[in-house]
Amino acid sequence: MTNHPIAAIVCALIAAMFFALAAVAQQQAAAAVPEGTSLMGSLLRSPRWWAGIGGDAGGYAMQVLALTFGAVLVVQPILVSALVFALPLSARLNGQRITARAATTALILVAALALFLIVGDPTVGDDNAPFREWLVPLTILLGVIAAATLVGLLVASRSAKALALGLAGGALFGLAAALTDRVVHLFGDGLGAVLSGWQTWMLVAAGLLGLYLQQRAFQVGPLSASLPAFTVAEPLAAAFLGLTALDEQLRTDGLGLAVVGACVVVMCAATVALCRTAAVADGPVS
Repeated sequence: MTNHPIAAIVCALIAAMFFALAAVAQQQAAAAVPEGTSLMGSLLRSPRWWAGIGGDAGGYAMQVLALTFGAVLVVQPILVSALVFALPLSARLNGQRITARAATTALILVAALALFLIVGDPTVGDDNAPFREWLVPLTILLGVIAAATLVGLLVASRSAKALALGLAGGALFGLAAALTDRVVHLFGDGLGAVLSGWQTWMLVAAGLLGLYLQQRAFQVGPLSASLPAFTVAEPLAAAFLGLTALDEQLRTDGLGLAVVGACVVVMCAATVALCRTAAVADGPVS
């Protein structure tokens, strides 16, 4: 991995725009599938859904490129900006207006993200960390994903279902992102190395299950409930694994760490606020 943070930031922003377009297209396609009907079977016949998959492919390609230039802790938080692109686009397609409160909240989120990157100044980690370094953080993350999925299956509220399933799907995509750079490097060692690497199969499993949970979240509730949860869970999960398994570090201490921590809190709070603001615009969801 080379360390070119500006290139990583530009590629990650482009990825965020692709992911935003994909989320809007996929949510509209998934929301049109009645519950009780085969979700994936219906989506596979939807041109709009396939257009969203194309957007995801473009976003993932730019994400992979960004991860070759910079650390997971740089790239993943930037993907939160997909919210800033997706929610206005979704509102426009649904004949709604973005309120001043929602616009302000989005700007606060972006400002917190920028401050996180400037003050934290993350280092590049070790993408070849042995599995024993992954075991404890991976167990913790998978426990959180399982709990969120269970909540999404059991709760009655459609918006709560969308939020919980979006959280689980986003965390799985964060896991896939943390594994991506290592899998890319394995291709340089030949197909045998790719097929024999545990990272390859865990990335595939996390990506497929994350995609399914994302589509379920899009089906059961409004984009304003699922996308903020999905978008903030992905970078937080990837950052957690970057700090614990990949030995990435923040080049700051003391007051700087307090500022970074405050930025994470503000990002989470702004995401929740965006969800609530957009939910009000969508109308009550049972």
